[in-house]
Amino acid sequence: MKTAADWIRLLNLAAHPEGGHYREIYRSAEIIPAGVFPGLYSGPRPASTSVYFCLAPGERSNLHRLRSDEIWHFYDGTALNIHCFFDDLTHRVIRLGRNFEAGEMFQAVIPGGCWFGAEGPGPGDWALFGCTVAPGFDFSDFILGKRDDLLAGFPNHTDIVLRLTR
Repeated sequence: MKTAADWIRLLNLAAHPEGGHYREIYRSAEIIPAGVFPGLYSGPRPASTSVYFCLAPGERSNLHRLRSDEIWHFYDGTALNIHCFFDDLTHRVIRLGRNFEAGEMFQAVIPGGCWFGAEGPGPGDWALFGCTVAPGFDFSDFILGKRDDLLAGFPNHTDIVLRLTR
């Protein structure tokens, strides 16, 4: 059985600013021109992008936000709790994993514009997953959450915000 370190090495993953390790594996050749989604994107975007992503033991995907929807796909390891915070101040946890009887799912859609981050339920947990973004990912659409702002915006979830911010 492979470990997170094995997958990081085998897939040649690099550190990501939100935490964890990743590598882009697909970037669509089809380009959506600037202006197709007025006010949403600063320029043209590929139709879709996809990455491998791994959270090793002790790593987290810190709270961040994207303009596009993102689909997470579970591959290996332990289940993840994906925490989503919405503008109406609601919070939802999505369990990404392989145990359907426990409420986990192989794929989960994270709507564009929400704050989200992920962690394993235990300190030694790790997960290998993929993320598909459409319209495609561009770092200019990525916002890493600021702890003080998120604590003020979601005061009923201080424990989660503290764990998933730096």
